[in-house]
Amino acid sequence: MVPVNHYPKIQKLMLLGCGKMGSALLSRWLSDGLGPDAVSVIEPCPSNWLKDQNVTINGEIGSPPSVCVIAVKPQVMDNALPAVSQFGNGPTLFISIAAGKRIDFFEKELGPRTPIIRSMPNTPASIGQGITAVTRNSRASDDHVAVAKSLLSAVGETVELPDEALLDAVTAVSGSGPAYAFLLIETLTAAGVEQGLTRETAEKLAIATVAGAGRLAKSGQGTPAFLRESVTSPGGTTAAALKILMDGETGLQPLMSRAVEAAAERSRELGG
Repeated sequence: MVPVNHYPKIQKLMLLGCGKMGSALLSRWLSDGLGPDAVSVIEPCPSNWLKDQNVTINGEIGSPPSVCVIAVKPQVMDNALPAVSQFGNGPTLFISIAAGKRIDFFEKELGPRTPIIRSMPNTPASIGQGITAVTRNSRASDDHVAVAKSLLSAVGETVELPDEALLDAVTAVSGSGPAYAFLLIETLTAAGVEQGLTRETAEKLAIATVAGAGRLAKSGQGTPAFLRESVTSPGGTTAAALKILMDGETGLQPLMSRAVEAAAERSRELGG
């Protein structure tokens, strides 16, 4: 049975770079009904998986694509982008998922009349559980944003930002955020081992607890604060732990604030 095409406005899509994130996106697009004949990929080292998808790989580009998704690493951008620069200042919508490359960089390379959307996905997108923030330049219309959101929502949720400068905060919260969650699992595991659990048991408990709490937070059964309070009995075990974690000077809030501030500042530095 042929899947319903969720992208009827996209007659031709070009994907510049098909690494881990590009492959995750392409896999979802094809599953959602985008025809392989509508996809062209520029990838110098195509994987065996990509070769099996029946899309055009490193072929003649021909007419301008409806959308060009830029999914190459920032360090190879200068060498890769010229392959699609001919479509700048035209009808092609450019969507970048490359970290650190700002809109003015793409306007300089592609032309000031080019509709450009810059996005920041995170690594859970590789399993369809990501969240991606998007922001646009002045040439990108509401329809362009709708197309970008439809493509990027294939790997998770999307949010639109009114100002590109906010992407530094997004980078610090959701872009780098999975590492914070993994560190929480590591530290919770280590604390369980200190209390006598085997590492295997402690890690299994920590992973399931963090994953389950995340799903519960997304379930709509209450705000994170409400859910926290609902499992905190006065004078109980959770209250004893939260007294440490919620200390105004040494607790998790001031620690996380400093960590996110450091990540946001580094993002600003890298973006020039």
